[in-house]
Amino acid sequence: MSNILYKNESYSIIGVLFDVYNNLGSGFAEIVYKDALEYEFKKANISYERERKYEVSYKDIVLPHLFYADFVIYDRIILEVKAVSGIADEFVAQAINYLKVSNNKLALIVNFGELRLNSKRIVLDQKLKEWKK
Repeated sequence: MSNILYKNESYSIIGVLFDVYNNLGSGFAEIVYKDALEYEFKKANISYERERKYEVSYKDIVLPHLFYADFVIYDRIILEVKAVSGIADEFVAQAINYLKVSNNKLALIVNFGELRLNSKRIVLDQKLKEWKK
């Protein structure tokens, strides 16, 4: 259990996620959960940035369109918020791409759209550019 990447930070984030879910439940639009999370992060004094922009490099250029992560917490954990029926593979791929462009190692995908709060941890090995569950 001690090998968990950013264990204490993750625990704090998960506590906020459950607090928001316990108060709002499922069924709201994604933006409502993001607003509630922002309120709770401020209240808990958890450092975060909402809608952080990332450039995407392609070969020898930077593409004109940016990539926006929902939240970057503690300047090292990407939090992607969903309010859908389930965490699909494309959300995992999206989180992996956020990790690649940000050079962070951990992303959390959280889904408020199910009957129970659902989350997934994505850890990226920067050397191999591979992810593990």
